[in-house]
Amino acid sequence: MRQAERPAAMRPEPAPAEPAFQPGHLVMVDIPGTALDAATAQFLRRRQVRAVCLFRRNLGTEAEVRRLTADLREAMGPHALIAIDQEGGSVSRVTFLPQAPAAMALGAVDDEDLCEAVGAAVGRGLRSLGINWNFAPVLDVNNNPANPVIAERSFGADPEAVARLAGAWMRGSLRAGVACCVKHFPGHGDTHVDSHHALPTVDKSLAELEALELRPFRALARERGRIPAAPAVMTAHIVYPRIDPSHPATLSRPILTGLLREAIGYDGVVITDALFMKAIHEKYGHALGAVMALQAGADMPLAQGSLAEQEAALDAIGAAWRRGELDAAALARSVQRLEALAARYPAAACDYPAPQRADDAALMRAAWARGLCAVDCAGMKPLAPARSTPLRVVTQASVECDGVSEAGLPAARVEALFAGFADVQFERVPDLRGIAAATFPQDGRVNVLVSNHRQRFGADAARARPDLHLALWNPFQALDIAAPAIVTWGYADGALEALQAWLEGRADAPGQAPVALAAGVA
Repeated sequence: MRQAERPAAMRPEPAPAEPAFQPGHLVMVDIPGTALDAATAQFLRRRQVRAVCLFRRNLGTEAEVRRLTADLREAMGPHALIAIDQEGGSVSRVTFLPQAPAAMALGAVDDEDLCEAVGAAVGRGLRSLGINWNFAPVLDVNNNPANPVIAERSFGADPEAVARLAGAWMRGSLRAGVACCVKHFPGHGDTHVDSHHALPTVDKSLAELEALELRPFRALARERGRIPAAPAVMTAHIVYPRIDPSHPATLSRPILTGLLREAIGYDGVVITDALFMKAIHEKYGHALGAVMALQAGADMPLAQGSLAEQEAALDAIGAAWRRGELDAAALARSVQRLEALAARYPAAACDYPAPQRADDAALMRAAWARGLCAVDCAGMKPLAPARSTPLRVVTQASVECDGVSEAGLPAARVEALFAGFADVQFERVPDLRGIAAATFPQDGRVNVLVSNHRQRFGADAARARPDLHLALWNPFQALDIAAPAIVTWGYADGALEALQAWLEGRADAPGQAPVALAAGVA
């Protein structure tokens, strides 16, 4: 006999279905263009992607950027994370905001209050655009003058000073409402290879790393006094063979889980550096790299690329989860960390009042001027226009963007620095690395070398003898040229205004280099 059915009102309520795992909640992507096209918006919604990194190619006018971030928030929802690299100096994607000094320029000033004010000003500018996550400041201790990618992006060679100044910069940004991401764990300051182009190796023991590279990361891993804990950490695509000989840090469980999470006790967000960089992409590819990063202990792979490549990374994460190759509890904690970050620092544009913007621009110019640094210039006088000294100025014709930094200063802008001088012969060369003794004839003119490129000089340059070297970008170029040098740490308007004032005898160069730049000291 058929059992009587229970009345509907007496039936137990079905248990709520567990939400399906969404790989999109854990992956950051990039997008094409200065506006959100329909195909990309549909992809973000369909895959429930919540995080996008913006690059220079995405930045049109200020109004266009605000429209873009608003459209991204609509597509990605309330947990949207919109990120950018706005470190200051040459790594400043948004060029229409007040331009912050490079970290090493601030290191040359060594003023925590100034660092905090600069960090806050950067944060105000980004927040006004609807950007809520800045991949800065850099915690790398640049103790290697041959480092091809960090240099002036670091606060210096002293780990305590790096932690102190970067912590103050971060405190300012957080106060302004923009999350920071310190980088590149466990340290990118002692490499000879750029991980954008190849896979570097740092052959140091854990004890050696603890003595230098790890000290700033330990200092900012937890709240200490006035310094809050870093909300996020970015990983380095570097192999540390004495800790994990098989994997770069980004994909290394001994480094991300064993060292960062367990030994250091960090519980904030861990995001990878871009997986499209050759250090990862050429060996592992987007898809496998994203899975391995999560397995290692990262919360969010930064999986840029075409829509097809991004789909492949998401599909690979989903397939690994279904096969049980990813820890479900760990993924849930990652989602919680990311949602908490987005809740604490919401991606909502706000006003940037004109008086505040003007004050921030003045702050940046003053900071650049305070960081201007003279190297081996004892007894040298500025090239005051009143003396009508004939000059020869040698510089590189143009410097293209290298994918990390913005394009270097063009020759026409270099020449404008000498507008107040009556007799100047300008020489534009295709590549400054090819200069030699013959580049600077001894014919009565004062020879001025203006280094507007980033790479170090070769051996032939050691025989060159200019009377003055103006290093506008990589400070370690001062080690390559046997001449008095003025180091600007960058080529933003504030840096160039300070340099021009020094050239014309209207200002001093008061900065103290936070790295060894004196002749014969490497």
